[in-house]
Amino acid sequence: MYSPKFAISNKILKSIGEIEAAKEVIENAPLVPSFEKQFQSDAIVRTIYHGTHIEGNDLTLIQTKKVLEGEEVYGRARDIQEVVNYRNAVTLLEELSVKRGGYESEMLKDIHKTTVYKIVAEEKIGVFRTSQVVVKEEGTGEIIFQPPPFVEVPYLIDDFFAWLNSPGALEVHPILRAGIAHYILVAIHPFVEGNGRSARAFATLILMRENYNIKRFFSLEEHFDSDPESYYQAFSVVDKQSRNIAARDLTPWLEYFTQVVAAELSKIKERVRKLSIDTRLKVKIGEQIALSERQMRLVEYLSDQGSANMQELKKVLSMVSEDTVLRDLKDLWDKGIIKKEGSTKASRYVIART
Repeated sequence: MYSPKFAISNKILKSIGEIEAAKEVIENAPLVPSFEKQFQSDAIVRTIYHGTHIEGNDLTLIQTKKVLEGEEVYGRARDIQEVVNYRNAVTLLEELSVKRGGYESEMLKDIHKTTVYKIVAEEKIGVFRTSQVVVKEEGTGEIIFQPPPFVEVPYLIDDFFAWLNSPGALEVHPILRAGIAHYILVAIHPFVEGNGRSARAFATLILMRENYNIKRFFSLEEHFDSDPESYYQAFSVVDKQSRNIAARDLTPWLEYFTQVVAAELSKIKERVRKLSIDTRLKVKIGEQIALSERQMRLVEYLSDQGSANMQELKKVLSMVSEDTVLRDLKDLWDKGIIKKEGSTKASRYVIART
């Protein structure tokens, strides 16, 4: 049975520590966006845009959003289909995340079917490749990656899933399990096309099933796409070690992967922390409180400035009426999040500490 080789280096330990700290803040913050669905939707749009862009899709972020909203977009039919497929893959992941039992190769095949629908020949959708493939560098034509022979694919996949479901593997941290899955599935390259998308989606499935989806606020694809050179270089460092996948030391890849997850979650943590003000607030109120986007801006401003009068807060929300600002402030007051200090004319709003 396959057993990945890796060491828990100081870099990995540091990243895992940052991930756990961010997870704790995000999941236990006293204040969260009431537009949590919108927050998640934004992350999904970014995931779909960057997840296809890194594979050569030419649609812009705005065009991608329009496609997802059912609007007509002028672009290559293939690009539009890729975006639709990735959206459907996100829905599929949600369904698979609540499925009972262990991981199965059929899950991977279903993910592949969804991501390459109408893009590759129907007989190759959700089917392990039966031909040799190579990845060549554009321009030079130089072979930069040669996956295992197709006859080995079913056995390598079976070995990987046997490990993933094994008692020993279940003791490995979920972030590392997701990172290992990401690398191994790309290295095996089980399909003719769509391997990168399928591997990234499967890694996300592991995070979702193993309580590390962190409210689905983040997009690892965005980070990969922002610096594709580092992404592919992290693969290459490990690929070059040996022709035998099982002999490769995955430590350099896992250092990169955990650093990406840590960086992405830290961004979300800082956004949530700005809203959180004080963990004692949750104790005082007894539960997480959902804020509208306008209320988030008001709370962030008061948290940064310490206090503000009505004129200052009107500038924070310059696009709405004073009555709307007052309604938002009253709701925050009623929820015990802010209070007013001073006389009527000179009164200032502050965060209500315990």
